[in-house]
Amino acid sequence: MFHHSYPLGAISHRQKTAGIVGKYIEYPFDTVKVRLQSQPDHLPSRYTGPLDCFRQSIKADGVLGLYRGISAPLFGAAAETSSLFFFERIGREAVYVSGYCQRDRILPLPALWFTGAFAGAFTSVVLTPIELVKCKVQVPASAEGAAPKVPSVTSVIRDVYKHEGIRGFWRGQMGTFLRESGGSAAWFGSKETTTKMFYLWNERSATSQSERNALATEALPLWQQAVAGASAGMSYNFLFFPADTIKSRMQTAPVGGSGQNRSFMQEAKAVWSHWGLRGFYRGCGITVLRSAPSSAFIFTVFDGLKRYLPLSGIYPSK
Repeated sequence: MFHHSYPLGAISHRQKTAGIVGKYIEYPFDTVKVRLQSQPDHLPSRYTGPLDCFRQSIKADGVLGLYRGISAPLFGAAAETSSLFFFERIGREAVYVSGYCQRDRILPLPALWFTGAFAGAFTSVVLTPIELVKCKVQVPASAEGAAPKVPSVTSVIRDVYKHEGIRGFWRGQMGTFLRESGGSAAWFGSKETTTKMFYLWNERSATSQSERNALATEALPLWQQAVAGASAGMSYNFLFFPADTIKSRMQTAPVGGSGQNRSFMQEAKAVWSHWGLRGFYRGCGITVLRSAPSSAFIFTVFDGLKRYLPLSGIYPSK
């Protein structure tokens, strides 16, 4: 049920379509999340919460302002998808070579959690530069007392390279690594765990062996696919949110400024000293809530397309 392999080219357009639609649905919420995470230490909080951030953002820039910088994650969705599936396949090969599971057997859940972490760890290297550009466009840096100048994607790339060189694009890599390795393990693992639970539940309700055999090969009902997808998105976003907060703060610091020199641990200590534990979870609620319908939609569309071409073991973009 979960162990077959298929050429990625046969399904990549389906993954990209679902992923792009999902990005447009969730991007305004991501903008609000980053702006809440990135409020300066030395100033009073600009936003009282997600709704206030939405209100102020729309008042200042209109609804389209919430989509500022979306070109970076749209490009990143394709890079993320390709990297995730490529490294997830390598992770599966490692499991097979180790002898933990045979190729003709269904991968056990611990192995699926491992392949998710493996894929996320390597994908983080691809994602960090993309997210750095996105965050800097979403939250323009400004001199104190001056109105922020809205940068373009190209101007951000130019400024980062000018002041920090190539290595500047990987500012916040530790945060992305923790979020992607742990979050992807939870994402792959939660989806499969919830899916397996639903299959077992459906089998118990079957009245005959032939009905049980049929259930094992059929797709789950749409609402169960949606719940499994929602559980994946919520797990991914909640479990490692503090790492994402630190990453966002590092990536929105002014290029060449003092905040740009903070390490991952220094940034974590700064958040703790100013706001305590609550500071690590700014924007968490809205992020987890928006991930549920977004991931449910993506998986429902993706699993629906699988009726035309069986794609067990292949996953859409987060």
